[in-house]
Amino acid sequence: MKDELFNELLESVREGGAILRGEKSSSRVFGMEKPDVGQIRANYRLSQNEFATLLGISLGTLQNWEQGRRTPQGPARVLLQVAAKHPDAVWDVVQPKKARSAPNRAERKIHS
Repeated sequence: MKDELFNELLESVREGGAILRGEKSSSRVFGMEKPDVGQIRANYRLSQNEFATLLGISLGTLQNWEQGRRTPQGPARVLLQVAAKHPDAVWDVVQPKKARSAPNRAERKIHS
């Protein structure tokens, strides 16, 4: 490896260590705002139980989020952002398609 590339790599590792130790701030920060779970649910006009079922989470988890005892993390936070910004997409994914029912006897045509 050329000395110049090695020195760049070494400096990068040192900078990363300083950021992890809190001695230096990173040049870019990726983050998401804390979702207002109660407001998101209110926009859907659903009860806590209905909204929890819609998202596939327990009622207790939803209540903890809404009451501030817990904060949604990772995929749950992303799911809530999608639910807030694209409600039609959520409904499209979770609403079951209407099942086709078998025709009743009166609807069947008997061929002889």
